[in-house]
Amino acid sequence: MTLSVATGQAVDLRVQPVDEVLDRVARSLQVRLLPGTVVRKRRSVGARTDRDTWVRIERRLLDKIPDQGWNGTECAARLEGVAQPEWRGCVVWRDANGPVMWRADETELLPGTPIGTAVLSAAPKLPDQWGEALNTSLDALAAQDTRRVATPDTVTITQALVTESIRGVFSGGFDTAVERWVPAHADLNWANMTAPVFSLFDWEDWGRAPVGLDAASLWVSSLAVPALAERVRHELRSDFESRDGKLMTLFACSKILGPYAHPEDARLEPARRMAEQVIEELQAG
Repeated sequence: MTLSVATGQAVDLRVQPVDEVLDRVARSLQVRLLPGTVVRKRRSVGARTDRDTWVRIERRLLDKIPDQGWNGTECAARLEGVAQPEWRGCVVWRDANGPVMWRADETELLPGTPIGTAVLSAAPKLPDQWGEALNTSLDALAAQDTRRVATPDTVTITQALVTESIRGVFSGGFDTAVERWVPAHADLNWANMTAPVFSLFDWEDWGRAPVGLDAASLWVSSLAVPALAERVRHELRSDFESRDGKLMTLFACSKILGPYAHPEDARLEPARRMAEQVIEELQAG
């Protein structure tokens, strides 16, 4: 399998040729990928098949594949009580020309439409039962047992990472030690959920994480729409009220307030205000 750039380098699949990859996946899974349905993202490509399923193909460098592997979607298939597309099968291979792996997972079609992009600029229309379904799935997920460790942004989350991320942006006399770790989706944003029927997909990074990681991630992706951000905090308030949830709020804020902050990011000011409030609460005790 070849691409027009060195396979050991970062590749943007939105612009690189992927016809050979699509052909190989179609042959291996014995399906036809419908050309008009292909969706190309930076490190993944997806398409609908002629048997009414969806195939997601990801390219990943070997050094970005943790010891636990990168079979998150496959492992998530055993989760009980979580609304997600049913997993059907996969094909995995190593690129012959460099330190790269390819993986294609086939799942049933989503029951609704993806809500939006990872970060929203306008509030989506969500029925009341949508929030209930979100809570039910996240509660069921947190009650599961797994040895997997979450890899948000493909980086394994550890106590050291939490402390380094928070201390790198915020000062103050408060402890950054996490008390509880539970299974989390680890990439909870508006691009990975459907409506009006709730479903959660893209399970590549799920695993054990501090309580509140998912809630804080969704809140940060909502900050450009104040009413939506407030709804998220209300729907998932038990996480935000916990000490670990406050730490995860700072962890999420550190990603947009840190050295790579964009001066025109509409989320900056509300993130700063919330960070100040959370730090005061942690200092108080």
